[in-house]
Amino acid sequence: MKIAFVGKGGSGKTTLSSLFIRHLAATGAHVVAVDADINQHLGPALGLDEAEAAALPAMGDRLPLIKEHLRGSNPRLSSADTMIKTTPPGEGSRLLRVREDNPVYDACARPVELDGDTVRLMVTGPFTDADLGVSCYHSKTGAVELFLNHLVDGPDEYVVVDMTAGSDSFASGMFTRFDITFLVAEPTRKGVSVYRQYKEYAADYGVVLKVVGNKVQGQDDLDFLRAEVGDDLLVTVGQSNWVRALEKGRPPRFELLEDVNRRALHRLRTAADATYELRDWERYTRQMVHFHLKNARSWGNERTGADLAAQVDPSFVLGESLITLV
Repeated sequence: MKIAFVGKGGSGKTTLSSLFIRHLAATGAHVVAVDADINQHLGPALGLDEAEAAALPAMGDRLPLIKEHLRGSNPRLSSADTMIKTTPPGEGSRLLRVREDNPVYDACARPVELDGDTVRLMVTGPFTDADLGVSCYHSKTGAVELFLNHLVDGPDEYVVVDMTAGSDSFASGMFTRFDITFLVAEPTRKGVSVYRQYKEYAADYGVVLKVVGNKVQGQDDLDFLRAEVGDDLLVTVGQSNWVRALEKGRPPRFELLEDVNRRALHRLRTAADATYELRDWERYTRQMVHFHLKNARSWGNERTGADLAAQVDPSFVLGESLITLV
């Protein structure tokens, strides 16, 4: 399953995504974790120190390698230089799997040990001073979008993406790349404002959106969230001494996380697993093509000097049936 955590800055989405990643790993699931936020905090939330987090290879800096690998022998792609963040796979493209070893993981992923369990961590890379005035963060998250567009994942395989804050993911089609999106909201007016934006933007694309109420301290907070988001409220999370210890750099073993918060993480897992039965690879591929053509017309054709609509393979449908062919 492909899972996104979104929310306004400071809502706790990185903390909750890291807890969910730990929860999945503790059950023996295969996990790829991706930090796609402009503020790169997922590594430290998973227990890396500052030096280890700073040494993580940036996907954005390895975009040419990613493109060249994914292009494979696809005859519709004359060169990797003509690939943009929305370029869909077609016959001859190299597809990615969660469990395999491949040049993309070799270049961009690093193993992170969590109480004896290991997950793969990839990061887009921070927005640096060198980018100011000449780039935007979407050029870095484009590496993540290409990764998701070419990924074939199955049951008990999870890609968890800590997304950039707010509604920035709507600048491309990446918000449609997930089986479920967990929106982390505090019980405040500002806390639910991003939810309203997401709900409105995603309404026409079949996005499964569930709200995780964070920093909930009592019945009044719970009533507020229920009134604002209705049935989209999946679960709430309160204060955690375990998280406080993690933020001090002294995390206990994950098995010592409070029972109420462990149950909340189990609810998230159950909700994510339920989307597997609803997966529609044809719609997933169709949405890929939709946003690719939209980006091609608005800037891609001019930027590359090519007709990017020609990159679309009309008979190609991404799906698990292709796993044996790659």
